[in-house]
Amino acid sequence: MEKFWPLAIAAMGLILGGCGRALFYQPQIATGGINSNFAEEFPSYSGDGRYLAFASERDGRRNIFLYDLQTNQLVNLPNLNRRDSSQDQPDLSEDGRFIAYVSTERGRQDVFVYDRNQGRSQLLTVNLRGSVQNPTISGDGRRVAFQSNERGQWNLMLVDVTP
Repeated sequence: MEKFWPLAIAAMGLILGGCGRALFYQPQIATGGINSNFAEEFPSYSGDGRYLAFASERDGRRNIFLYDLQTNQLVNLPNLNRRDSSQDQPDLSEDGRFIAYVSTERGRQDVFVYDRNQGRSQLLTVNLRGSVQNPTISGDGRRVAFQSNERGQWNLMLVDVTP
């Protein structure tokens, strides 16, 4: 039994030492134009860590913004945000080229994918009934998953996106 205590104490030291680091993280409010006087929500990093997409009402309506962390500037997203609807819940592909998001452009929630190279969006839920939420896009931008309550409960839906 006496041989057990030093081993137990060493194991506890490893466990507590590993946990102790997490207790000392100090989150900071991001600077450099990311934040405004309005709520910034649904942050999503590109897989390469260069871009950060988020939703905000800083322009008076719900829009999606893209921030380039290398240049510390907002990136223009032509034809994505619309005056007569809200855009929300963005998710980025690996390189930040594609953004999956929820929009009320058709008077209800739909999932779209925006291609930054082409400056246009593709509707993915044209024939879907019910609400949608939480889209996520694969790293290569070819697949999107999201939640839909079309069948009376929240189910996962998968869409292959054509280029």
